[in-house]
Amino acid sequence: MGISRDSWHKRYKTGATRPVPHKKRKYELGRQPANTKIGTKRVRVIRVRGGNTKLRALRLDAGNYSWASEQTTRKTRIIDTVYNSTNNELVRTKTLVKGTVITVDAAPFRQWYEAHYALPLARKKNQKLSEEDNAIINKKRSTTCQAKYTERQKSAAVDPLLLEQFATGRLLARISSSPGQVGRADGYILEGKELEFYLRKIRAKKAK
Repeated sequence: MGISRDSWHKRYKTGATRPVPHKKRKYELGRQPANTKIGTKRVRVIRVRGGNTKLRALRLDAGNYSWASEQTTRKTRIIDTVYNSTNNELVRTKTLVKGTVITVDAAPFRQWYEAHYALPLARKKNQKLSEEDNAIINKKRSTTCQAKYTERQKSAAVDPLLLEQFATGRLLARISSSPGQVGRADGYILEGKELEFYLRKIRAKKAK
């Protein structure tokens, strides 16, 4: 039969059957969902209306995520799906769709922060730094260079809720692209009121 996105095959609001105005048309077709899963990257090219192409992601394991308050974007690994407002099945089956709340690896953002501000981020007290991290944070700098970092450090404050997540090594993020149409799972790190909202939702779901 095929998937149709037309409205004439549906009944009237009263329950009456509509007359069939014509046969099925190409412009009314629908396609099966991509059901993008977490795994080694697998993307297929689909020919669509007008000879254009879409990229259907079948599996993805990474994406570009934006840390809005710091105005930086980093490619990071997708770890797990956590919440989806439309359907819990999409969380259970670990399906990546637009709007899904996921956990991503915090390491690329931590590395950027420590290199940019020359300050440790969400590390335990008296924790010994690795040689690489120590070389970045406690590097010897010229007076003018150090003055630049000192000035930056005045605005280095991070949201306490984000700090808790950095300590665990995972950040909550939201997918803002459509993996089934553009072949990528890009998005942004959750912060502020939005982060509080989703944390409440996740806790409520766990409490059930």
